[in-house]
Amino acid sequence: MRITVLVGNPKPRSRTLGVAMAVADEIVRATGADPGHLVIDLADQAGSLFDPQAPAVTELTAQVAASRLLVVASPTYKATYTGLLKAFLDRYGSNGLAGVIAVPVMTAAAPEHALAVETYLRPLLVELGATVPARGMFISEAKLPELTAWVAKWAADALPLLQRALG
Repeated sequence: MRITVLVGNPKPRSRTLGVAMAVADEIVRATGADPGHLVIDLADQAGSLFDPQAPAVTELTAQVAASRLLVVASPTYKATYTGLLKAFLDRYGSNGLAGVIAVPVMTAAAPEHALAVETYLRPLLVELGATVPARGMFISEAKLPELTAWVAKWAADALPLLQRALG
């Protein structure tokens, strides 16, 4: 099983991407999943994201929908996920992510946004039919130097639930 990492930060190769990769790497370590992640950095697709005929974006949406395990990451922007991520996910119809197990991940400048991952990103993924068996991973910028410890703390609770969902 290969993990798909989808990042909705408008800045290419962002810290949000780094956090998403750390989460995916921890899942690999615990589950034995394929370490070769499919990484989709939406910043690289920003110019064609609103073109409904863009073949590259159409292919990416098919790859995401075919994923068994999807890590979806966004910085907190205006107290929720980015418009870039929303524009990509808007390409799916009802249950477009059915069969996908999703892990929501959010970063933020301030810890006051900690619930955005559960309040906004999780419901969006569930609305699209994804299964979200564990709490999302949230980290504030101030905690980024301790990323490994924060991911391990999240993983202690989340990984048993993810493993159960994966069968």
